Amino acid sequence: MDAFFASVEQRDQPQYKGKPLIVGGQPNSRGVVAACSYEARKFGIHSAMSCSRAYRLCPQAIFVPPRFEAYREVSHKIREIFWRYASDVEPLSLDEAYLDVTYTADFDGSATLIAKAIKRDIVAETNLTASAGVSYNKFLAKIASDMDKPNGLYVIKPEQGQAFVAELAIGKFHGIGPATEAKMKKIGIEKGRDLRLKSAQELTEKFGKSGHYYYNIARAIDQRPVRSQRQRKSLGKETTFAEDIVSTALLISTLEALAETVVNTLQSQQLKGRTLTVKVKYANFQQVTRAHTVEHQLDLPTVKHLIPLLLARTEVGHKPVRLVGLTISGFEHVNSKQQQSQLDLQLSDLF
Repeated sequence: MDAFFASVEQRDQPQYKGKPLIVGGQPNSRGVVAACSYEARKFGIHSAMSCSRAYRLCPQAIFVPPRFEAYREVSHKIREIFWRYASDVEPLSLDEAYLDVTYTADFDGSATLIAKAIKRDIVAETNLTASAGVSYNKFLAKIASDMDKPNGLYVIKPEQGQAFVAELAIGKFHGIGPATEAKMKKIGIEKGRDLRLKSAQELTEKFGKSGHYYYNIARAIDQRPVRSQRQRKSLGKETTFAEDIVSTALLISTLEALAETVVNTLQSQQLKGRTLTVKVKYANFQQVTRAHTVEHQLDLPTVKHLIPLLLARTEVGHKPVRLVGLTISGFEHVNSKQQQSQLDLQLSDLF
């Protein structure tokens, strides 16, 4: 996310927009800057700086205390968005995460198009912007995410990795802090290409167990997997209409299209669920959900069969609708070679 804490404050307090804003302690306190807006960064202010120094650099800055509950609420929302597209999500902080989209079927598996979709969803659902880095490993994706801020998207393709790292200043390497940077510069390492000239043995002797990591990233190699802190429990998709909808047939066709996307994504991740939930938000913003759990595993024909039955338990057709959504949960991992059995559902309990 772009200037996360400060952007949330500017979103919620319009009078702060376009102004240098500092989230943290008060100007004359011993506190530090937790975050600052891009307008404040123009004065040389950055996170972890003392608030007293920040005040000296920009006396006109607005200082506000952090509201962590508000930030956590947004963090929860953006992680929900991440899980719509990624098979694994590894959070780094409230506002940043690694996403593995190797097995995502959306956009024919294009990581760049998936990143664009995630950015669009974040703007639409939080009114905040995010920057994305796209590449073939964690190290390069992390570096790329900082290359085009704010509201940016930077891609490093496999054939570009080594050349990109060769020209990267050593201080820009993720995992190399100021102390290590200074130590490297003392032995002539200014850029990635200088680091690449050092042998694994030499780097290990000078930097301990981190030496092997430095040896690999100098060659744009990073084999670390994205490690989720939890398993995906559900996958859903929703859409908000430009105009309120009364037509039941249109709502059914919209949900069927959403269902195809959800089921295809689950299949690509070798997951199947047993519970279908349909969400309806009426024009008056009242929201209802209707769910049904099957004995076996849901497939697309069964989901499409269930959609009108679940909608029949709402006031669709009588009340205008502004949003519909569909979620599948109750996952089990399935063998991709396992043949899908036909479901023999008893639907009488839907009514």
